Amino acid sequence: MNRWLSKIFKGSNHNISDDHYQGNYGEDPNYYTPSTSGVVWSEQENEDIDRAIALSLLEENFGTNVINNETQLEEDEQLARALQESLNVESPPWYGYGIGNGNAYQGNVYQPIPVQFPMGYRICAGCSMEIGQGRFLNCLNAFWHPECFRCHACNQPISDYEFSMYGNYRYHKSCYKERYLPKCDVCKCFIPTNPAGLIEYRAHPFWIQKYCPSHEHDGTLRCCSCERMEPQHTGYVALNDGRKLCLECLDSAVMDTNQCQPLYLDIQEFYESLNMRVEQKVPLLLVERQALNEAREGEKNDHYHMPETRGLCLSEEQTVSRVLRRPKFGVENQAMGMVTEPYKLTRRCEVTAILILFGLPRLLTGSILAHEMMHAWMRLKGFQHLSQYVEEGICQVLAHMWLESQLQSGSGSNVASSSASCASKWGTISTFERKLGEFFKHQIESDTSAVYGDGFRIGHQAVQKYGLQRTLDHIRMTGTFPY
Repeated sequence: MNRWLSKIFKGSNHNISDDHYQGNYGEDPNYYTPSTSGVVWSEQENEDIDRAIALSLLEENFGTNVINNETQLEEDEQLARALQESLNVESPPWYGYGIGNGNAYQGNVYQPIPVQFPMGYRICAGCSMEIGQGRFLNCLNAFWHPECFRCHACNQPISDYEFSMYGNYRYHKSCYKERYLPKCDVCKCFIPTNPAGLIEYRAHPFWIQKYCPSHEHDGTLRCCSCERMEPQHTGYVALNDGRKLCLECLDSAVMDTNQCQPLYLDIQEFYESLNMRVEQKVPLLLVERQALNEAREGEKNDHYHMPETRGLCLSEEQTVSRVLRRPKFGVENQAMGMVTEPYKLTRRCEVTAILILFGLPRLLTGSILAHEMMHAWMRLKGFQHLSQYVEEGICQVLAHMWLESQLQSGSGSNVASSSASCASKWGTISTFERKLGEFFKHQIESDTSAVYGDGFRIGHQAVQKYGLQRTLDHIRMTGTFPY
């Protein structure tokens, strides 16, 4: 009978096939959809099967010595009926999508039947576990569970179609922008790209402040002392002469002549610690910018001055308007109530007065005063016919030395011990004031002008090599720095 059944199945076109759905992102190809031809046996084929079964039974009866033929025949008939019933079972419905007018097939859709693949068939690059049934990602030459493909910044799954990479780390585009694209320190917005598509910004060389190039000409305020552009909507103080002072610089600002007198005494003590006592009593006046510019024009000598004059050592008799009482700040931080008075300078020696611009922080005011006092000391000591870069250079060296003495901790030197006593009179230097002092030092060191900048660097090198006294002696005799 087996031979006859094999002939029947060989001749039939009832095939079973497995079809697998493939995709890059979506349902797991671990699913498959069984499909059949849907053919049903005809009545003629059923009769052929019955005849084949009968012939087979007849052959077996003749070729064997079975005694109980009735029992064997009954068993064969039961087997034939079971086979017939199995062949007449309705084929399962077809699963898939039609390709008619471009729309998905809207017939009955059945869930795919899962197929178990061997262990290690697909491993998640995130958790190193096997990817079973369900959705998956094929990205960066690896497979991932969707929940394992995460942003390095926020640790949330990346479900967007686009993402950013930095090194080997994945980011949401928004997280990458927040972490790596520079923001303007003034407007707090992301710095835009220029016409070439590049991010272009301005940066302060000391404060490392980044800001949009547009803020240089859109009226954004800049502090006259620390030169920082403050964030928008930050408070400023408007001084009477048009300058803007940030609130942090205002904390230590010296605002009138009387307030400056203790600082003047500190500078005198600093010079005495260097064996450079100023013998004459030189008046010190704090003035507004306009008064300072008028006094500069009244001088007959041709001393070089920076574009923004903040201090003067006068030698001529003239009348100067000094700030007698500091202003108060009212609505919108506008200065008001400042009192000035004329002060007549009388020439009793080579120096008639030292003028300092009011409203600057203590350390900046002190460095300017140390610079101008060096002018006074050299004139009183008979230094004559010096070139501009030598005179201004050695004055900048003294201003730089005073700033160092204020900022450094006790090192055992005379300058350091003197600075410690000076600092104690003003109290502890705050963190910002210390940073501000470093900025003023940086300004002196990085000045690009031939007179103040180059003069300071050559003079500083000479003092470092030969000491201050030998350098001054060489300047007195030759009018140049020693090399």
